[in-house]
Amino acid sequence: MSILKVAQLGHPVLRKAADLLPLEEIPSSRVQRLIENMVETMREYDGVGLAAPQVHESKQIMVIEVQKNPRYPGAPEIPLMVLINPRITFPPEKKMAEDWEGCLSVTDLRGKVPRHIQLEVQAYDRAGKEVNLVASLFLARVIQHEYDHFVGKVFLDRMKSLKTLSYLAEYHRYWEEA
Repeated sequence: MSILKVAQLGHPVLRKAADLLPLEEIPSSRVQRLIENMVETMREYDGVGLAAPQVHESKQIMVIEVQKNPRYPGAPEIPLMVLINPRITFPPEKKMAEDWEGCLSVTDLRGKVPRHIQLEVQAYDRAGKEVNLVASLFLARVIQHEYDHFVGKVFLDRMKSLKTLSYLAEYHRYWEEA
């Protein structure tokens, strides 16, 4: 396995729409190796999610996992999941909440982002099997954040106001307890 280079804000791969991954390619050694490398990269940089465009692969693959993450100490544990070609739908009431987000492609910054608090996802796992799940709160936020990378957006684009945009050190100093 390898640690992959993470694309930083300004790189064109982060602003273009990602392609669907053809289902017949999921079991290929190239895609399986990419998934393993994405997981390794996410863990190396203490991410809770990583989308393929962030590692210069314009495909709709995301990996998510939370296991005692120092960047998100209060986050609930989430077992490793791989979502390929996800389709997201929101409940009719479309309740939203604003909370802090950061991004491995926008290093050292955090800001408050409004997101839907619940969603449904239909996707494929790394074995090519269909996955249907209902996600709430933190998991729903992470899925929406990673999905944004498939449509050429980063969390900064979703912020209602830049007033909370903070460098990580200042976030820890002034906002973390707020």
